[in-house]
Amino acid sequence: MKQIKTLLIAAALFLGASQTISAQAKVAHIDVQELMTTMPEMKTAQAQIKKVGETYDKEYNTLVTEYQNKMKKYESEAATVGEAVNETRAKEMQDMGQRIQQFRETAQKELQQKELDLVKPIMDKAKNAIQKVAKAKGYQYVLDSTTGSGVILADGPNLLADVKKELGF
Repeated sequence: MKQIKTLLIAAALFLGASQTISAQAKVAHIDVQELMTTMPEMKTAQAQIKKVGETYDKEYNTLVTEYQNKMKKYESEAATVGEAVNETRAKEMQDMGQRIQQFRETAQKELQQKELDLVKPIMDKAKNAIQKVAKAKGYQYVLDSTTGSGVILADGPNLLADVKKELGF
């Protein structure tokens, strides 16, 4: 009687374990950052962002140089002009400094927006390709194995090559 009870418990455990094994989800991984950096569209977007950034930098540097030149001129003439002129010039330099700071902040915001506008469609395209490949291969979960993403071990199937093939590069 005791053996039959033990045998039934063992059989129940065996059946439960086999169902757990068959119910395990298929998991794969992909380094999304590596995928994004190798996409031709991303390289084009980065070149455009760099070009816009350089334009803003050039304009900012021109404003700063102009500010510095005026400051030197006004400092050299400060002793020879009157108090009222020096106060007016000080106010002018303060206003110019504020305009430069405002330009810098606006340029940073516009550059960030430009980057977002260019990168979002590329990210969406990559995400769609990852989902398509994962579904075609029967994976329920795909983890981002980019360094620092929280994945400690990525020893399962890597979808990077398949997703690149799906994207045509």
